[in-house]
Amino acid sequence: MPEPRWATRRALSAVDRDARTRILAALARRFGDLDLAEDVLQDALAQALQTWPERGIPDTPEAWLMTTAKRKALDIVRRESVLAQKLARLRIEDELTPVSSSLADPADRVARDGEVSIPDDRLELFFACAHPALGLDDRIALTLRFVAGLSSAEVAHALLVPVPTMQQRIVRAKARIRTMGVPFRLPNETEFQARLAPVQRVLYLLFAEGYTRSAGSIHVRDDLTSEAIRLTTVLHALLPDSSETKALLALMLLTEARRPARTDSEERPIPLANQDRALWDHELLAAGLAHAESAAARGIGTYTIQASIAAVHSEAESFADTDWDQISVLYGLLEQHEPGPVVRMGKAIARGRARGASEGLRLLDELADEPALVRYRPFHIARAVTLEELGRSAEAMAAYRRALELPGNAAEDAFILSTIGEL
Repeated sequence: MPEPRWATRRALSAVDRDARTRILAALARRFGDLDLAEDVLQDALAQALQTWPERGIPDTPEAWLMTTAKRKALDIVRRESVLAQKLARLRIEDELTPVSSSLADPADRVARDGEVSIPDDRLELFFACAHPALGLDDRIALTLRFVAGLSSAEVAHALLVPVPTMQQRIVRAKARIRTMGVPFRLPNETEFQARLAPVQRVLYLLFAEGYTRSAGSIHVRDDLTSEAIRLTTVLHALLPDSSETKALLALMLLTEARRPARTDSEERPIPLANQDRALWDHELLAAGLAHAESAAARGIGTYTIQASIAAVHSEAESFADTDWDQISVLYGLLEQHEPGPVVRMGKAIARGRARGASEGLRLLDELADEPALVRYRPFHIARAVTLEELGRSAEAMAAYRRALELPGNAAEDAFILSTIGEL
């Protein structure tokens, strides 16, 4: 490959997911059309591959891409003969507005028309995509797919639906945005509170995908967990009195604190029972426990309860010392706030730990016909572990093999195969 083209590809690779999201966010807000923003950004990237080898790599590739994409979008709007309408609706003052204002330090921006000022481009677009004109699941799916950058398969796994269902949901959401002219803008104070819950859910699911990959070669994506923690920290700074935001941050910190002990030298997962707790990040644990305690004192909600469960795990000196009775009670409380098969699965596991493997297997088997759990790998792993503890090795191997048939990452596959070999 000629050197200029190699240098161009390296420069484009350096424009990472965060930078591309910032550009997408700016374009979507300016033109109010997510499809258009995606298309012109891809066109700008393609043009960079053609132009930069001949003319040289610009000093600020991100700004070049933004300027090029914006001009392409304006050309498309003109061709559609709706420029005047778009200009009026979206308050585009001048097509030659310097790109620096679009990508300026968010802290320097001033809210307009009662909009809430959010000091982060990606978090802004999270709230913009949480428009109530879309159904709750559609809002979450759209944000995870186009703002958080997850694949359709990863979003489907996060929401426990088949991939074709997820793809149809995203197409439907985008069509509704176009038909209704849903604007990509910051919410005002009233809208901000109404959109908070779906944004919290997106952050939770983004962290969950990073915590345990639904596909790929590695078990953990640290970039996703770090980004989720960063954005939740920003949200917490905006809403220091929100118990659920504080609890969500606590949950992430307490979970992330176990990261050093979660995988072995080959990056295969290590079950919680076998983790070396001396490797846990005790600074993160302390911060997470403080947030969890503060959140619990302010109210009870989905993330407050989950943070309390994580706190009980974190405070146990060993797996054997875990207060499973308390965790079981907390899962029962969580089910009242967020009923669903995964919560019921967690409650069954906790009760099995508290009352014995036979009871745990009975409760898990009661959930065996739940459509979402039939295709959910962790459910079959939980059954396999319980069967193994009961000495029913043949049934345990069958459950592990069923787990292997379902979506999961290659590191987890290796762990399951190793466990089958030991059985």
